[in-house]
Amino acid sequence: MFASFGFESLTAAQASVVLGLILGLAFGALAEVTRFCLRRAVAGERSERRTAAGVWLAALAAALVGTQVAVASGFIGFDEHRFMNAELPWLAIVGGGAMFGAGMILTRGCVSRMTVLLASGNLRALTVLLVFAVTAHATLKGTFASVRTAIGSVTLPLGEATSLAALPGGALFWSGLLAIAAAIFAVRSGVRPLHLGLAALLGLLVPAGWVGTGFLLYDDFDPIAFESLSFTSPTTEALFWSIASTSIPAGFGVGLLGGVILGAGALALASGRFTWQSFESPAQTGRYVAGAALMGVGGVLAGGCTVGAGLAGVPTLSVAALLALLSIVGGALLADRALNRTPQAAGVPAE
Repeated sequence: MFASFGFESLTAAQASVVLGLILGLAFGALAEVTRFCLRRAVAGERSERRTAAGVWLAALAAALVGTQVAVASGFIGFDEHRFMNAELPWLAIVGGGAMFGAGMILTRGCVSRMTVLLASGNLRALTVLLVFAVTAHATLKGTFASVRTAIGSVTLPLGEATSLAALPGGALFWSGLLAIAAAIFAVRSGVRPLHLGLAALLGLLVPAGWVGTGFLLYDDFDPIAFESLSFTSPTTEALFWSIASTSIPAGFGVGLLGGVILGAGALALASGRFTWQSFESPAQTGRYVAGAALMGVGGVLAGGCTVGAGLAGVPTLSVAALLALLSIVGGALLADRALNRTPQAAGVPAE
């Protein structure tokens, strides 16, 4: 498809950076306005959990509908995607998801939320992202790679049942069921209609990413990764591109992360919410660093974060993505219960 555009000086890989930047700008701005965050929905203040869940589920409903419409229209397909591996690495997904969920409780936000908070002057978020990027890369290609390989070798054969689409009812039934359930909860959550609409727009960025990288920028002679919104791989890419850009070209992930920071930062400045924040004690610093490390390792093992495996993964109807999201939520609930302390007692300020 990309070759038909007739670009002579722009490759598909270079165009993917622009696409990532555009999607990132929109995600950053929308996430800043709606306070999009799964952690708040799972373990936030009791008064905010329902509305935070409503925002998240409104985005998921839109992502589900948009992605499956694109699949039904023939623009994209996930048969060859890593989410559809016939050998399910269940131990890595469950263990990694639980680690990621526990980590986001310790840091009071997942990686996507930390990226948005960084743009508003939060230096705690900067620390989390740096530690997260290093540990994630170490798990992918460094010190912890052998551990990742060993854990990932424990698999469960799924055969053709890698997707809910393979179950009775097919893709239409299961995507419709999930989308309707998410939409009903969102409407009843008490979130203002305007914020529900903005959350839905955020969710539509998911199919925009899938269609953009898998259809519009598809090029047989210059293939790029088929991907959408995510933060695990882009954060590591951005870190190493920033320190070795002469040898490591930018890709979709670098554009996406940069766009999120620019979009969220612009909204924070325009609304007067930009303010410098940092750690208040060594104990708090240790808690955030530990949480960032857990998310870095866990995000790689689970195959994604709350956005990559959750918001973008679940709309593919992948069993692996669903298991990853459930494991993240389960890990977060267990960690929150284990701490059993208020943010004030733990020395952790509000966002």
